[in-house]
Amino acid sequence: MEKFYTSLGLMSGTSMDGIDASIIRSDGENEYESTFDEFFEYDQALYKDLVNLRNKINSANDIIVNSELVSEIERKITLYHAEICNKIINKSDHEVDLIGFHGQTIFHDASQKISKQLGDGSLLSSLLKKDVIYNFRANDIANGGQGAPLAPIFHNLIINKNKIELPVFILNIGGIANITIITSNKNDDLISYDIGPGNCLLDEWVRKHTSYRYDLNGKAASIGKIDEIILNQATENFENINKNKNLSFDIKDFDLSFVRGLSYEDGLSTLTKFTSEIICNSIIKNTKKDKINKINLLVCGGGRKNLTLIENIRNKLPNNINLDLIDDYNINGDFIESQAFAYLAIRSLLKKEISFVKTTNVKKSCTGGILVKNY
Repeated sequence: MEKFYTSLGLMSGTSMDGIDASIIRSDGENEYESTFDEFFEYDQALYKDLVNLRNKINSANDIIVNSELVSEIERKITLYHAEICNKIINKSDHEVDLIGFHGQTIFHDASQKISKQLGDGSLLSSLLKKDVIYNFRANDIANGGQGAPLAPIFHNLIINKNKIELPVFILNIGGIANITIITSNKNDDLISYDIGPGNCLLDEWVRKHTSYRYDLNGKAASIGKIDEIILNQATENFENINKNKNLSFDIKDFDLSFVRGLSYEDGLSTLTKFTSEIICNSIIKNTKKDKINKINLLVCGGGRKNLTLIENIRNKLPNNINLDLIDDYNINGDFIESQAFAYLAIRSLLKKEISFVKTTNVKKSCTGGILVKNY
């Protein structure tokens, strides 16, 4: 029997609002159980530091120019991760064997072979006296991949473990929207890619016009009026620019300029519809290309709570695509990514592959994640 490891996964997404933390027990292959999930919000000062830093980083050179500030905030964020880890570890029923530390992405551009996450794995290991796996994306990028998405192998595990009828499309709506297509239980058959904006444009518009960080339940978007001319032009522009690209996205790849001049509610309503159009067009195109008749589409990530966005997607999809929230299958849709990085940490420890040709466009399936044991 394969050894089970207890792994604590830590994920901070593009919304920069805090850390999702999960403990799973797994053999790094076909078995896992989730034992702990919790969200830890950044305080206002750290949140502002992160947003301000990200606004300064628009190129690889900006990371060098702002290196002192990057180091300062990296230390702050690592200390906060250590603080919450100590709380979690002290409460855990099982001895935590290792930490999967994703860190906070501040810049991602696969074409430049750069994906920068804030997070000092060596410092975290020293503070916790635990093995830490971090820098998950570097090896994939070094081998010609996009460095993202990395969760598909975990998506495959949870779908097959829960015996959900295939084919399944998992739509993750975080800051970026990405999709995983599962047609068998084989990791090499997985297909995954970034679609485009998820919550990022909506959240940015809300932050620009209000003191809130996001549109709760999509309520403000439901009030506004969609500007159809702007919507159609923006959708067409996006499709034309990205028609032949096979790239992962950074939230800096999208901007709000096309809704400038609209009222708060009208702008948000138009942006929400734009986001749903991009998502639906991509899904429909792929189902036609692969001639798949009946599909279970499961939605996870924070965007699934935006009722207006989900309603827009549901209304646009054809009848052969059945949309459910992943939570409908007793899987917590808030913690898929943090559980995934707990699982990827185990696989990295065991030197097992975490990315595949059809998930990140890497030249051949490869391992990832760097082990540090600084204690």
